[in-house]
Amino acid sequence: MDVSEIIIPGDTPGTEWRLPVLRFAGRDPEAPKIYIQAALHAGELPGTALLHFLSERLRQAESEDGIAGDITIVPQANPIGAAQWHFGELQGRFDLGSRTNFNRDFPLISIADRRMLIEDLDRYPATDRLKRQLLHMALGADLVLDLHCDDESLQYAYIDEAFWPEAGDLAAALGMEAVLLSDGESSAFEEAVGFAWKYEIAGERRSRLPGKLSVTVELRGKRDVDPVLAKKDAEGLWRFLAARGIVHSDETAAVVFSGPAVPLDNVEIIRAPEGGAVLFHRNIGERILQGDLLATIVTRPGQPGGSIDLTAPQDGLILTRTSYRLVRRRGDLMKIASSSPTKATRKAGTLEN
Repeated sequence: MDVSEIIIPGDTPGTEWRLPVLRFAGRDPEAPKIYIQAALHAGELPGTALLHFLSERLRQAESEDGIAGDITIVPQANPIGAAQWHFGELQGRFDLGSRTNFNRDFPLISIADRRMLIEDLDRYPATDRLKRQLLHMALGADLVLDLHCDDESLQYAYIDEAFWPEAGDLAAALGMEAVLLSDGESSAFEEAVGFAWKYEIAGERRSRLPGKLSVTVELRGKRDVDPVLAKKDAEGLWRFLAARGIVHSDETAAVVFSGPAVPLDNVEIIRAPEGGAVLFHRNIGERILQGDLLATIVTRPGQPGGSIDLTAPQDGLILTRTSYRLVRRRGDLMKIASSSPTKATRKAGTLEN
């Protein structure tokens, strides 16, 4: 294993950021190359824990000459966000300087222009230099995994329709309970990778990308960081690497994804109509029917008519739930994967900011 650091100079004198990169060199030039990163939202750590244990397994495989394809791992992809603490609370999702989500505004380029990402880096602020370095590394691979987590959540993934159903092996290996299919037309990291491949030829958009994969994996919730889950997830990812021929292993038995795979338009986002204390009646992982009571918002405690009941707009599977119990007006409470498109108005692109 080769360990290196990318130095990212800060935007003020005397500051810099260090981005550790782990590399395992493959011995088969025909094998797929994979890039895996975690904690782009700095406080989302299940992926960091997964990669810690996966790297142990990969070092053992390396000692046995069992690495076929090149593997690049960035276990903590956002040192800038990891340093953003405000009154004792980590603020790792948004850049405090630009107020931009760390997983938005990645450059949308053709793969033919990959080299341009790291040219004249000094002209960009630190956050943009970080994003350009990450994207440059990812575009050197065939398979790209961006490991995130949600708030309180099942294990699921965002997968561009261009990679489905081929990506079902990843969903099965990691025990995904649902897949959300996107059109791949935003500036989030995994979609910027897919964009570069789709528009390799100027003016032409490829709808299928055989041999390629770029996925956002949601590894349950923010509090699901423990050695048992991390080792389980690392074993699942190892099986995926083996099935794709990146590592040599006897554990290559095929598994089939059996969960729902629904378009983003079929995701119901339950929002608070007013601010107040939220009392949940249903939990993640539950299948609900249209009209089922989901939550009560206590808007004026102790007063007549001081609460609002929220019910399910259609049947579905509860994917996520907020961990906050005091919510603001229009705050997100739940995501529900459903069989039919939502009737709510939704902007194109990602589900959340």
